[in-house]
Amino acid sequence: MSGPADHPFVEAVKPLVEAMGGQLVAPDLAQGDDVVLVWEGVDRVAVRLPHLSDSLDHLLAELRRRHGMPLAELDRKTKQSVVRVLETRGAFSVRHGVEIVANALGVSRFTVYNYLNRENGAKEAD
Repeated sequence: MSGPADHPFVEAVKPLVEAMGGQLVAPDLAQGDDVVLVWEGVDRVAVRLPHLSDSLDHLLAELRRRHGMPLAELDRKTKQSVVRVLETRGAFSVRHGVEIVANALGVSRFTVYNYLNRENGAKEAD
């Protein structure tokens, strides 16, 4: 994207759009579900939102970057923390979400369910 991409508003929203796995496109190229962002009465940029299935892959990639290593190499406590983050972000509402996360963490589905149940049990005890 050239031109409007240099606008300060576009630069300000770019990290947010990237964090959620979206894509910036020129407003005149916006399609059906794209969200056109207006600043001071002018269409500045459109945001193409990711599909839910792509969102989970993006979340896992972001967590790999954040931890600086493949998620399967994390210790148990950190894996539990990753599962909490993913639950908060809705990862397990995606079809096959538990299986995808289990593969990424190098654990079984049963282990992911244990992490989830452990967290939910701790919440109920509070």
